[in-house]
Amino acid sequence: MGAEGGTPADAGSPSGAGAERQAQEPGATCAVRVTGLRKAFPGRGGRVEALRGVDLQVPAGQIYGFLGPNGAGKTTALRILTTLLRADAGEVVVAGLDVGSHPAAVRRRIGYVGQRGGADIEATGRENLVFQGRLYGMARHETERRADELIELLDLAPFCRRIARTYSGGQRRRLEVALGIVHRPDVLFLDEPTLGLDPQNRANLWDQLRRLRDTGATVLLTTHYLDEADQLSDRVAIIDNGLVVAEGPPEELRGRHPAGVTITPRPGSADLAAVAAELGREPLVRGARIDGDTIRVDLDSATTGMAAIFDLLRARGVEVLGVSLREPSLDDVFLHETGRSLRDAGHPAAMEAIAS
Repeated sequence: MGAEGGTPADAGSPSGAGAERQAQEPGATCAVRVTGLRKAFPGRGGRVEALRGVDLQVPAGQIYGFLGPNGAGKTTALRILTTLLRADAGEVVVAGLDVGSHPAAVRRRIGYVGQRGGADIEATGRENLVFQGRLYGMARHETERRADELIELLDLAPFCRRIARTYSGGQRRRLEVALGIVHRPDVLFLDEPTLGLDPQNRANLWDQLRRLRDTGATVLLTTHYLDEADQLSDRVAIIDNGLVVAEGPPEELRGRHPAGVTITPRPGSADLAAVAAELGREPLVRGARIDGDTIRVDLDSATTGMAAIFDLLRARGVEVLGVSLREPSLDDVFLHETGRSLRDAGHPAAMEAIAS
């Protein structure tokens, strides 16, 4: 399965391709479907619910981001989806197969790259790829051809014949992604794929994952980076305290929340209370309030709303020293749903229970 502890194909299992076809759900319309997923772990103060009824639908051929703070349940969910951990309750269907009933068949259809990776650092990148293919039962010539394809797809050529121990963090991560897709899985699972990478290597890996998506692959990745979920994912599920609190395309999630405009008038040039009250009556304005010497306005649409604001200010003869605009972010979505910022969130008790 590419990394961190799974056997690639469970070669001794009686389940074959025919059994997989029989087990696959007819008319499956998504790559991953999760319903009512629950999992709890023992903790020092009693059982900790890591997942409290998670529902997900991951469309095929997309990059799906699973965003949340540390301890929110992301890795627990991923380990259940990849057959590495059993759920307490709920239904999980991956690549048309029920994970609980057909774990060996699911493993043949997925790739998994964990946080710790799985490359043999004493072998070259190309040797790693060939060995991985052979573990999946691929013929030698097929494995060689597939290794060459992945070296080109993920831009591994400059270093693929070097020992992996000499790779940078970004180079090793790209190799690990390649290892996860040697066998052409239906779904690739990545757990915090850019954790610890510098901005340049993160951006490079994003480009490689987009290229992978463009070949038709489905990628589900966990992350706690707001920009990664926003810029890389086609859809995002935001999880907190074991529950999905919001789900959809990033732009749609952000669009549910207002843009913030801060207006700084010249002192004495306007009655701030009167201007704020009038701004608050504009159709695209959700609210306007005074904050010290400024007026803060929440807008449904920054593009058309800003024009309306400036028209009103000019009509009232308000001299403006400065205007700043803050577009809504996924952190605003998290804040609205949970009452706190994603940057400040975390669940030490849950992390302690899961680690124990």
